[in-house]
Amino acid sequence: MLSAVAELSDEDFAQPSGCAGWLVRDLVCHLVIDAQDVLITLVTPADTEPTRDAVTYWEVAETPSTGDDPLDALIVRLAAAYEEPGLLKFHLDDVGSAAGRAAELADPSLRVSTRGEVLTAGDYLSAYVLEWTLHHLDLIAHLPAAAGPPAEGLARSRELLERIAGAAFPASLSDRDALLVGTGRRAPTGAENAALGELAATLPLVLG
Repeated sequence: MLSAVAELSDEDFAQPSGCAGWLVRDLVCHLVIDAQDVLITLVTPADTEPTRDAVTYWEVAETPSTGDDPLDALIVRLAAAYEEPGLLKFHLDDVGSAAGRAAELADPSLRVSTRGEVLTAGDYLSAYVLEWTLHHLDLIAHLPAAAGPPAEGLARSRELLERIAGAAFPASLSDRDALLVGTGRRAPTGAENAALGELAATLPLVLG
């Protein structure tokens, strides 16, 4: 993700992202805050039993975001305050790299607290693999020349999304397509809908 953002042109930051109401610059600003959240969570230990895991970390909503939420609007204002895309690139690389190092050093069994819940660091970081993989797909939604998520991240994210769904996506769907269709980032084709069978009625999974 960090390298994909680093390779974007200034013009790319003004393109729409896959998140409703957000330009690419807004999404990158959100990723900065996400990286800060990772750093904060990994140094917020808990001494109680976990209340969530990588699956139950996610709340499944009934309707997709419209971009009108006050927090979404705040992100847009914060992103605009950077003025130059280069500043956003620098901040994401700085904080994102630190979050990546912290993730590598974290004991997976460490209990951490976030959003009023307790998880192991391993489960928390697994949830964030899905978060950042989906946002990587959002980043390049209208930038066909940009680098996509790594295959390992796509595969791990698909596996977690299937656990959230309680069912496997058909093998005929690539990992990328399973994530896009499964989370409502694009509508399934007729053939995909047929292959999904009963699972189609439970989609999309709007994660929050």
